[in-house]
Amino acid sequence: MRTAKKILLLLLLVAIVGGGIAYVRHKTTPVAATGTGGPGGRPAGAPAAGSPAAGGAPRMSQVTVKAATTEVADVPTFLTGLGTVTAMNTAIVRARVNGQLMKLHFTEGQEVKAGQLLAELDPRTFQVALAQAEAELGTSRATLANARADLARYRTLLQQESVASQRVDTQASLVQQLEASVKGGEAAVAAARLQLEFSRVTAPISGRVGLKQVDIGNQVSTSDANGLVIITQVQPINVVFPLPETRLPEIVTPFYAGNALKVEAWNRENSKVLATGKLASIDNQVDTTTGTFRLKAVFDNADHGLFPNQFVNARIQTGVIAQAVVAPSAAVQIGTKGSYVWVLGDDNKVKMQIVKTGPREGEKIVITEGVAGGVRVVTDGVDRLTDGIAVMLAEAPPPARTAPPPGAPRRARPAQ
Repeated sequence: MRTAKKILLLLLLVAIVGGGIAYVRHKTTPVAATGTGGPGGRPAGAPAAGSPAAGGAPRMSQVTVKAATTEVADVPTFLTGLGTVTAMNTAIVRARVNGQLMKLHFTEGQEVKAGQLLAELDPRTFQVALAQAEAELGTSRATLANARADLARYRTLLQQESVASQRVDTQASLVQQLEASVKGGEAAVAAARLQLEFSRVTAPISGRVGLKQVDIGNQVSTSDANGLVIITQVQPINVVFPLPETRLPEIVTPFYAGNALKVEAWNRENSKVLATGKLASIDNQVDTTTGTFRLKAVFDNADHGLFPNQFVNARIQTGVIAQAVVAPSAAVQIGTKGSYVWVLGDDNKVKMQIVKTGPREGEKIVITEGVAGGVRVVTDGVDRLTDGIAVMLAEAPPPARTAPPPGAPRRARPAQ
């Protein structure tokens, strides 16, 4: 009996709580506005859904682009190959006699002239040899003089029939032998003097010396592979570079016609011209392993911008395209139909235009067909373009403020 009463009270309590919750929800639900409400059932004056005031996403803004105008100009055409800088002449300076190195008369990296003294070896051995050869020559000359005097006396006695003719002939033969001996002595003196001269090492060519290979006090030999130092002639200097054999007619025809073909040496990044020269020679055969032929260009190298064994990008000018249409390289895009540009009309609407391109020179490219000169083309913002839409040109950045020079009077600030 008590259990039934408890269950009944519990059910009554649940019904009272549920009714209270339903009543509260009914009172808090807003009533839709009618009559003077705005479109879509919203109250008049209420912001539209999706507007910035209502917290929604704003509409898509107009596409902003950058543009440039195509130009008409004469454009030079180039062929490019990876070249190696080579010295005009290279000489390994070696000692021509054996001896101890006593002095060096150059500084590493110094410019030297042909015949300039570079090093000295110990000369004493060669001085002794020269003195000995000169002494032997003196003895031979004295003996020859005595033999000639005897020959003169014998010829006088022969005229007086006081001596046999055989004796005169024998003495004449002796004089000839002594004359030959004197000539041999003179040659020995010249050889000894030459050896003494070789103890002074001179520059065989003009150029720049490298790092020394031997220190003072060391024994040097004529068979030393490294020599004393290496001299390279770097003014003028050469650049050797290959080109594909298919481009051979573009080079050979004007070169053998006597035209001077301009060659530029650029750094490895193609960002700076190191030197400007001209084509000097063309190799006499094509390398069958690579399908290329080699060319040699010569440069004055007055500023020493090129070094032997340096790698450069060699560009040779093969001709000029007269009155070519030139556009920024950024304006040309590649699609399924080929190259195209976005042409910007007077009404700031864009139109896709298929074009054909020619050589590229730095940040410029030649357009051979599709666009004329003086046409505006889009260079930035092309990824959001569709044919026929209106665009907005990006404004040029404001000029940078420059600080007043030191000591200049400051402009007075207006009173508030």
